[in-house]
Amino acid sequence: MRGGPRQHLPYWGFAVHRISGLLLALFLPAHFYVLGLSLAGAAELDHFLAWTELPLVRVAEGGLVVLLSVHLASGLRILALEMLGWRAAQKNLVAASFALALACGLGFLLRAF
Repeated sequence: MRGGPRQHLPYWGFAVHRISGLLLALFLPAHFYVLGLSLAGAAELDHFLAWTELPLVRVAEGGLVVLLSVHLASGLRILALEMLGWRAAQKNLVAASFALALACGLGFLLRAF
C-alpha cells in the first residue's frame, strides 16, 4: 500500500469513531452528576444551569454535539459496511458522514449563540 494504512480515509473513520466513543464515555459521569442534582433539589440544579450559560460551556456543549454527531455518522457507516459489504465508494461515505456530523454540530453552535 502506498503511504501506509493510516493515510487511508476508512482508517481515519475507524479512529474517529473510537475516539469519539471514548470521549463520550468520559462525559457520562458529568451527565449522571447533573441528573443527580435534579434529584437533589431545584436550587442545586438552578445553580448548575446558571453556570451552563457561560460562553465556554456553550462551546463545550457544541463540541459534545459534534462528538455525538460524528459517533452516530461513523456508526451508521459501520452498519452500512456490515450490511452492504465493501464498496469502492466507501471513502466518499466516510467523507460524507464527517461532513454531515460537522454540519449538525455547527448548526447547533449557531443556534446556541
